[in-house]
Amino acid sequence: MGIRDSSPRPHERLEVWRDAIDLVEQVYRISAEFPDCERFVLTAQLRRAEISVPSNIAEGAARRSRPDYLRFLSMARGSLSELDTQLQIAERLAYVPEMPESIELTDRVFAKLNALIRSIQAKSGD
Repeated sequence: MGIRDSSPRPHERLEVWRDAIDLVEQVYRISAEFPDCERFVLTAQLRRAEISVPSNIAEGAARRSRPDYLRFLSMARGSLSELDTQLQIAERLAYVPEMPESIELTDRVFAKLNALIRSIQAKSGD
């Protein structure tokens, strides 16, 4: 990482964002083992979904309105569901062995993301 002059960004303070970054790293390593025939199909789709999770959390945290923040967190949750589905497909196709660590981390990100959404909704009275 490069050196920055500024303090941490709002999203960098969120544990759910840090966990989502860890998940990106795990899934990149897992998908690197997929067959070459999946490079432009499942591998690409999986990586787009996984990158979308922390990216949407970050973009939402940078927004100035709660409705925008909630919208981006909702998109992150949707991408996480997509990622979860694609990991299950990869496992069923035997592209990877069982992935208890990735499943556990995915579950943890889901739980933290849902808690953050509930917290923001409670503050805004939604």
